[in-house]
Amino acid sequence: MAELFDAVDGVELFPQEADAVAAAVEERRRGFGSVRLCARRALARLGVAPRPLVSDGRGPKWARRAPCRPEGIVGSMTHCVGYHAAAVARDASVAAVGVDAEPDEPVPEGVRELIVLPEEGSVLERLGAAHPDLHGDRLLFSAEESVYKAWFPLTGRWLDFGQCAITPHPERGTFTTALKVPGPVVGGVRLDRFDGRWRVRNGLTVTAVAISAPTSERAG
Repeated sequence: MAELFDAVDGVELFPQEADAVAAAVEERRRGFGSVRLCARRALARLGVAPRPLVSDGRGPKWARRAPCRPEGIVGSMTHCVGYHAAAVARDASVAAVGVDAEPDEPVPEGVRELIVLPEEGSVLERLGAAHPDLHGDRLLFSAEESVYKAWFPLTGRWLDFGQCAITPHPERGTFTTALKVPGPVVGGVRLDRFDGRWRVRNGLTVTAVAISAPTSERAG
């Protein structure tokens, strides 16, 4: 994993990457370049040479922003104001990974009703009792984003907020995700839950999910 806490100006982009943000505002271009710098640094640690990290433009509209990965590599990128990060791994050891970063502040008005399930209300109450200054709705949102980023490469399908229930564990800095729809099949086993980790620090909420590859694949 590689991370930056400040956006970097003038990151050299491949032509395909530059084209992808040619019409974007400057803040968007800086974030786009900075998170790709993180990805290149993380890939270099695996011995993978730099290459364009852009979508192939295929699939439904909601899926087209997901960048293609080098063969044999799984990964995830995230960026918000004050944080840029990329996590990568070889698919022999990790089947999928998802990371997400958000500002540690309440979600925008009207969003909470869309993302918090009835059974998650009591979860947020317990979380708030243990961490009074934590914005639990933002943590749920970030966790669901991380889950989706790990889910999509395994399924190629959309995952709605109502299709998974997040349970953060206040003292352990972890969370579990109960899937309400059939989960992906990994190594012949259908997954019905994803596990992840969360941390809130320095004005940021960061979550991550990693799905291990089957033992036989790791051994091979």
